[in-house]
Amino acid sequence: MSDNDLIQLYSGRILELAANIPHLGRLAAPDGTARKRSPLCGSTVTVDVTVEDGRVTGFAQDVKACALGQASAAILGQVVIGRTLTELTAARDALKAMLKDAGPIPAAPFSGYEVLLPARDYKNRHASILLALDAVCDAVAQAE
Repeated sequence: MSDNDLIQLYSGRILELAANIPHLGRLAAPDGTARKRSPLCGSTVTVDVTVEDGRVTGFAQDVKACALGQASAAILGQVVIGRTLTELTAARDALKAMLKDAGPIPAAPFSGYEVLLPARDYKNRHASILLALDAVCDAVAQAE
């Protein structure tokens, strides 16, 4: 990976997101909890949720990941409240397709994942980027 590749991958916007992750911490009484780990890099994300009428009403996340995983968690944290499992699963699947299959950017309100387009070329980073969405999907499914 050249210096220019690294600069493109770790843009100022990605680093800004990584430094400002919403909903950090844990919930005292979650309806569902999931922990995901990327075996390649060791990144982990633990997510707690509360769910009412099929929608996320409370959310917290403990993020121990690279800047790309942190940026992904930040994007999720900005839009997760009020979402259904169907919406979250669709966002996860769209992000995976965007990274792995050159698919389109996830639809609003998840379009903020566009900032991670440069990571398409770095397959070893995909698992870390997907951790937060994988975890929230599992936690919401558990809560339901």
